[in-house]
Amino acid sequence: MTAFFALATSLLWGLADFGGGVPTRRLPALTVVVVSQGIAAAVLGAIVVATGGWSEAGPRLWFACAAGLAGPVALICFYKALALGPMGVVSPLGTLSVAVPVGVGLFLGERPGPVQAVGIAVAVAGVILAGGPQMRGAPVQRRAIVLTLIAALGFGTVFVLIAEASTSVTGLFLALFVQRVVNVGVGGAALYVSVRRGAPALPATGFPWPSLPALAFVGLADVAANGTYAVAARLGPVTVAAVLASLYPVVTALAARGFLSERLRTLQTAGAGLALLGTVLLATG
Repeated sequence: MTAFFALATSLLWGLADFGGGVPTRRLPALTVVVVSQGIAAAVLGAIVVATGGWSEAGPRLWFACAAGLAGPVALICFYKALALGPMGVVSPLGTLSVAVPVGVGLFLGERPGPVQAVGIAVAVAGVILAGGPQMRGAPVQRRAIVLTLIAALGFGTVFVLIAEASTSVTGLFLALFVQRVVNVGVGGAALYVSVRRGAPALPATGFPWPSLPALAFVGLADVAANGTYAVAARLGPVTVAAVLASLYPVVTALAARGFLSERLRTLQTAGAGLALLGTVLLATG
């Protein structure tokens, strides 16, 4: 079950990253974050009320608040990097976020077996190769890499915090709601400061309403991914759950290939194969 929920996390995050990168080419990253996370917060608020999630309020919600502070920074940096693109290059570098939860798991005493250790190494190497990262090139490419590395650190921190934010399903809904409210607050404040400094919150043509369904999908898929990861981390070793959940760049790269016709090189195809092999080793080890 750990593998199932962690792989579901990869699918959801991969599609959310693709969905977030596309509208960021037309809208400022801050606007994308605020709108998508605002929609997610509204939906989660309704779920919390319907399930009586307020009864689960407690000290653990501070972990959700901290995740809400780290999340917008990571999302903004990552969406900006995806907009600079190409997605198949930027997204795989985000897998370095796995170093944070894996490091925490090892520090707390988790020790994967020999097969799982090999699976971790193979999966991470495969995900990085799946994007064929190009470490040389124009300044825009270097900026995208720096933004992605900052985002990876933020995502890894959110991994660790959200896994500690609840101990029950209703508590998880409440924790995700609190996280999103903080996300919107931090993102909204940053957007306000950005506008005061002269940066536009919207393009000259106004809000692109046809993009609203995509923004809603981004926010809801991100929430669902956080939820499935929290379940995966609770059911099994964090070192395994985190690595399987970090396979989302492969999904993003494949989505970019299918919808944007970004071509996959031989190296990228081989990397996707290694990621699949690493997944099998982790799931069976």
